[in-house]
Amino acid sequence: MVKEIEKEGKKYYICGECEFVYDSKEWAQKCEDCCKEHHSCNIEITKHAVKL
Repeated sequence: MVKEIEKEGKKYYICGECEFVYDSKEWAQKCEDCCKEHHSCNIEITKHAVKL
């Protein structure tokens, strides 16, 4: 389940599987779906991750 957090007034979304952070719920959900299906991350998705 994608988790939502707020930091410095901005919302971020965390993949429930690998815990990568995204500024878009859509990318976090794609990441989580891929992680669940393949048991690994996809570089084409994780390149959209952000650092907090």
